[in-house]
Amino acid sequence: MTDGPRTQQSRNAGPLKLFLVAVEESGDQLGAALIRALRLKLGEDVQFCGVGGRKMAAEGFVSLHSTDDFSIMGFSAIPRLLPIAFKRLRETLRAIREQRPHGLIVIDSPGYSLWVAYYAKRAAPSLKVIDYVSPSVWAWRPSRAPSMRRYVDHVLALLPFEPDVHRRLGGPPCSYVGHPIVEQAAQFRPSPEEARRRLTAPPVLVVLPGSRGGEIQQHSAIFGETIGIVRDRIGAIEVVVPAAPHLVERVRAAAASWPVTPRIVTEQADKLAAFRVARAALAKSGTVTLELALAGVPMVAAYKVSAFDAWFIRRMANVLPSVILANLVIGEAVVPELLQEECTPERLAESLIPLLGDTPERRRQVDAFARLDDILHIGAAAPAMRAAEVVLAEVGRA
Repeated sequence: MTDGPRTQQSRNAGPLKLFLVAVEESGDQLGAALIRALRLKLGEDVQFCGVGGRKMAAEGFVSLHSTDDFSIMGFSAIPRLLPIAFKRLRETLRAIREQRPHGLIVIDSPGYSLWVAYYAKRAAPSLKVIDYVSPSVWAWRPSRAPSMRRYVDHVLALLPFEPDVHRRLGGPPCSYVGHPIVEQAAQFRPSPEEARRRLTAPPVLVVLPGSRGGEIQQHSAIFGETIGIVRDRIGAIEVVVPAAPHLVERVRAAAASWPVTPRIVTEQADKLAAFRVARAALAKSGTVTLELALAGVPMVAAYKVSAFDAWFIRRMANVLPSVILANLVIGEAVVPELLQEECTPERLAESLIPLLGDTPERRRQVDAFARLDDILHIGAAAPAMRAAEVVLAEVGRA
């Protein structure tokens, strides 16, 4: 790649050209919002190229290739992905050389996107590289943070504690821009009528076994048995399972043997409505725990992976007070987390049943969730707009 240093004058000459890389759905959503924010700030004076998914395509973004190849779960699936991943990596780096953008923004999926950042920066040291979504260096592989300084100019963090983590570990400059779900906070909050439904019988239990096929396979039988124990001990319950549209048949088949027939919803509006009336939730560990916390829904979080994945994670992980996102953001282990060997129907039911009544366990979670507005800066500038401001500052267009 031809790589002469760009002067401030050459940076400001002509439209700003940004190369975005987002290979999974979470990154695709962030990329689409960032595209909208940058266009609000620059109008037609910005051009986008790179790799993205359906939501970025809806913003007029033309992807180099499909991102469907990256839809896998677990470390054990990595060997099957490697050949196509290396092919896509070469194609992406070739496009960066040809496009010569002002900035490269890699979004989420650090196992792949940071390789793009590394090789692109090595070929063009003056290229501004921004990592949107910090890798979980606070959870595992902390050595990744200082190594990122060589090829990442700035990290855009979704979680408020991440800038401090990068400072402590010697990582790149890091700014908290906010998690995209903070913009939906009002949609998670119940109306007076919905708040009353939370307290009436039968209680609504939201069950979330996962957003990927492998997660549904791992959790559905355990969650189904848990529901049966809860029903046997407290009486009738109403179960709602939000499911991604492309996974609804798999969820329906998995739930067919559950002792309580769930209502399966696929629309985002129906999922939010279920959260607003739910008495409690049983959820796979992940971002959904933060969504439930914003909705004020007490929960039990669980996660179970293959034996190989569990071994790998234990080899790489730090010692953390929690692995539940809601707990990490709040700074307190208020949500029970039952992982691997502890993820059994009996243990899950024992933790879940107190949350369905007026108990200290329930009140502790509800009180902790009430602090999230201050912690997440809800009501301030939209996360994508804050991210756009950092991007423009890095590429000299602030």
